[in-house]
Amino acid sequence: MTGRRGRPPKDTGSLSRERILREALALVDEVGLDAVSMRKLARRLGVDPMSLYNHVDGKDALLDGIAEVLLAAIPAPPPDADLRETMSALAHGFRAAMLGHARAAPLVLTRRLASMTALAPVEAVLAPLLAAGFPPDRAVHGLRTVLAFLIGTLMREVETAPTYSGRRLADLEGTGLPAVAAAAPFLAVCDHEAEFEFGLRILLDALGAMAPR
Repeated sequence: MTGRRGRPPKDTGSLSRERILREALALVDEVGLDAVSMRKLARRLGVDPMSLYNHVDGKDALLDGIAEVLLAAIPAPPPDADLRETMSALAHGFRAAMLGHARAAPLVLTRRLASMTALAPVEAVLAPLLAAGFPPDRAVHGLRTVLAFLIGTLMREVETAPTYSGRRLADLEGTGLPAVAAAAPFLAVCDHEAEFEFGLRILLDALGAMAPR
């Protein structure tokens, strides 16, 4: 009998959805989302590709599962924290979770997720707004504003390479647009952390000012 070529399959008795998703996230970190396949993941785990389908229903379910892993990494805010502290902790936790796996972050930031996966961050943001006295309609406005800020700033951060170059600065200074030229040294660079903190402070100030007294 001819032996199977390549690495022999590992014992699949320990194969589980949790292990599959953990290894899938590691694979995304290494090769990026576009290069991930069920076959590559099976090879990484040392199992037959069909054995993965006992735990995940195909690639779409696998990607949703990776998003679940990222969202589960967001720590809960401190107990008994006020609205500002809670929202700040959630925002910083969300950012840290996404940047910790930047190549996988678009699964959370842009992908339409299965309902229960997508509802986890919704619940996390809505609950403190409702607890602070916002009526449901205004809490939803607050939710969508918070998520728009987080998704927008993080998409730019995970997808944009450093922007500074002498050529870009010169181009900005030479536009003939007075405001652009005056701000050119700052437009030519992007300090993502500073801009995140600046935008978050504005957002938290606004929510605090609008919270029912």
